[in-house]
Amino acid sequence: MARLLIVEDDKRTNECICEYLRPAGHEVIPAYDGTEAMDIFRQGNLDLIVLDIMLPHITGLSVLHEIRKTSSIPVLMLTAMEDEGTQVVSFDEQADDYMTKPFSMVLLGKRITALLRRSGQTKPLEVMTFGEITVNFSGYTASGPEGKIDITPKEMDLLRLLVEHKGLVLTRFQILDDLWGDENPIIDRTIDTYIKNLRKKLHLDCIVTVKGVGYKYEV
Repeated sequence: MARLLIVEDDKRTNECICEYLRPAGHEVIPAYDGTEAMDIFRQGNLDLIVLDIMLPHITGLSVLHEIRKTSSIPVLMLTAMEDEGTQVVSFDEQADDYMTKPFSMVLLGKRITALLRRSGQTKPLEVMTFGEITVNFSGYTASGPEGKIDITPKEMDLLRLLVEHKGLVLTRFQILDDLWGDENPIIDRTIDTYIKNLRKKLHLDCIVTVKGVGYKYEV
């Protein structure tokens, strides 16, 4: 998929991000301070950078400033600081996106996918075939040998979420957070019903249950 540089001085956080992104097919390169990040950046051949602001040696904002002298590579800033001034400075230095800690891994993954799509690295998910079933994600429709299949927009959004995170296990909480957020909260077991409906309507055996954790899309 893409070659990503993950710049985060907290080793556990860095490892968690890398472990989350690898199963999606990305090549991830960890860096733990600003100097190391600049050395890797100068070697070239990167598609996107996830960049923490508070870094040893050289701050993330200084790294971003240097990067923008020669490159328009997508950069997503990470920080524990929520003040408006820090966000404004990040965008003044031409950051492409900004996330505050703690953050959802699912949301981070989706923002990375969006930035890669915007930069032309990935194509938007539009039409997929599952056996004899064709799913049009853009038109929110599905059809099979017997014609149109009745599928709800939320079921389609759930399938898209799983497909976009191929190979990754998504917990019920992560799915709820991504598809519903704080609006119209539902109980997590409702996800089980949506999964059951998807399997039945589309005859899917590629949505795998990971007992006690959640679900994943597996080819």
